[in-house]
Amino acid sequence: MSDSASAAAPRRPGEPALAALGCAAPADDPAHTSPHTFPDGGRWRTEIPSVEGPEALHTVLKEAAGLDVPVHRVSQGSGVWMLTDSEITEMAAACDEAGVELCLFTGPRGTWDTGAGTRTPSGGGGPRARGHDAVAGCVEDAVRATSLGVRCLLVADEGVLWLLHRLRAHGTLPADTTFKVSALIGPVNPAAVCVHERLGADSVNVPSDLTLQHLTEIRRTSRVPLDLYLEAPDDLGGYVRMYEAAELIRRAAPLYLKFGLSKAPGLYPYGAHLREAALGSARERVRRGRLALDLLARLGADTGMSPPGSRLPGPLHRFPVPEDTPDAPSPGTH
Repeated sequence: MSDSASAAAPRRPGEPALAALGCAAPADDPAHTSPHTFPDGGRWRTEIPSVEGPEALHTVLKEAAGLDVPVHRVSQGSGVWMLTDSEITEMAAACDEAGVELCLFTGPRGTWDTGAGTRTPSGGGGPRARGHDAVAGCVEDAVRATSLGVRCLLVADEGVLWLLHRLRAHGTLPADTTFKVSALIGPVNPAAVCVHERLGADSVNVPSDLTLQHLTEIRRTSRVPLDLYLEAPDDLGGYVRMYEAAELIRRAAPLYLKFGLSKAPGLYPYGAHLREAALGSARERVRRGRLALDLLARLGADTGMSPPGSRLPGPLHRFPVPEDTPDAPSPGTH
């Protein structure tokens, strides 16, 4: 990052040229600046999504080193079930060595289930876990992944989130495990974000079409870290918001900037038949990160990033967790 750019006051894109023509943007409203930070004092972190296996992970880490792109977190979308124990162990070890948080998706999810609802125009229940067995599968994934060294889990169901949080509170899952709410069910208003925080979320991937005002509204009620695609996959809208990066940080901190790709093939569930697409998109996601960091530097807005290796969210509001599991009701009781 440029020291000279960082020393100057942050500016908006095109500001000096437009000001000279009398077309400067209105002054920022201080009330729109988020008062929150990560516990390390940082206002933003970085995430590379869709890192589907060890080879893609090594590609990301190599590219990030070559392009000098700090990476705080990598996330995977296919699911824990798509990886062998040795693959998970290899990914966890590589991330530990690089000081990067590894986040794996729990499953099953409704969009791959036998139910027809998700194939209808309404989308049915979407990726949520359908029935007890699907919930149990998510829990199985969580227990397995954490036993192999993973400390961040992606969740696409509110009930699963609450159960995993309770398992964390009871010690079944490690106390330093974090839960990330998927963009596939990301809440879109302050009340919903607060509910996800209280259910156990440690970061919430809000949809990438939320306006700056929406983000300000959320920050008036919750300090849970938010995740936002600067460039969203096509199935999440394909939005490209790179020029808003500085303002998104100002409004939504603490914030994970996610470097996704539009116009890229879908990778989930990943297998060797998608290898070239996975590796090519992994490299390009890191390059997109470099472009975003360069833009922030040119605007003098590249300060306030969390130190590399930071991962925990800090204190958050939670619903009380029952200490004991209540007995199941007897047949015939109401």
